[in-house]
Amino acid sequence: MRHMETFRLIEAVARAGSIRKAAEDAGLTASALNRRIARFEDEFGARIFERLARGVRLNPAGELVLQHYRAQRSDMARVQSQVADLKGVRRGHVTVACSQALLPYFMPEQIARYRRAHPGVTFAVKVRDRARAEEELAAMRSDLALVFEPELMVDFEVLHQIPQPVCAVLAPDHPLAGQDDIRLRDCLDHPHIAPASGYGVRYLLDMAARRGSRQVEPVVETESFELIRHYVLHEGVVGFQIPIGLRPGGAYGLTVRPIAARDVPPGLLLLGQMKGRVLPVATSRFVTQLVQALGE
Repeated sequence: MRHMETFRLIEAVARAGSIRKAAEDAGLTASALNRRIARFEDEFGARIFERLARGVRLNPAGELVLQHYRAQRSDMARVQSQVADLKGVRRGHVTVACSQALLPYFMPEQIARYRRAHPGVTFAVKVRDRARAEEELAAMRSDLALVFEPELMVDFEVLHQIPQPVCAVLAPDHPLAGQDDIRLRDCLDHPHIAPASGYGVRYLLDMAARRGSRQVEPVVETESFELIRHYVLHEGVVGFQIPIGLRPGGAYGLTVRPIAARDVPPGLLLLGQMKGRVLPVATSRFVTQLVQALGE
């Protein structure tokens, strides 16, 4: 436990890339923080930072030290959660990296539901695309990831998965709004607004368009799913989203139609954790709730 504060400061220096900046943030002098890191390096028997002309960065030994600290921090949180559970305190902290589509409805409902039963548990929700969500797990900055069409799946242990069709999001008076069977070619023939590359919905659209010798060429490309939902009402373009990001029965006066699966096969929304990690009690219980909710 004595070294935990030193590890925290090492992480802060690595994040800031500067001993001076990290010292200011921690309320220390740069010389005091430099001495503390030097003392740790002497005890550890190896240098962990490269001193550069404009700051510092971790060397390979430092990367291993930081990885060790994050693993220790995760294990300590798990033990503290278990002890609190034994005492009946029901405390803990859950960190989730998730796709934007989960933010409007699903995640607020699930967190509020959980906290009604366990008000001592706090949450951090990070908006991450499919690649960065996996990075969060690997670096142990997040306990869970709930993401649409993850990219690498190297350190991703799947806890649950559900299919999600790509839907066309339309104004009620759009020419396609009255069609039950919407084809991708029809959507691409109209002006459209689409997520930026790097998002799972866009990945599926690009793959499907290429199979039909077409391209997704949006008049507006965005990283905001909220912008997609609102913009279709202003210009009458076709938007694209997955159902979990849209309120059942419609919202904002939108018409939502799934695109034919023979054109764009459904993607997978995956709930996962870092492979081999033992989750704290509070997080494990939240996983149980999420699996139940996703299955409903």
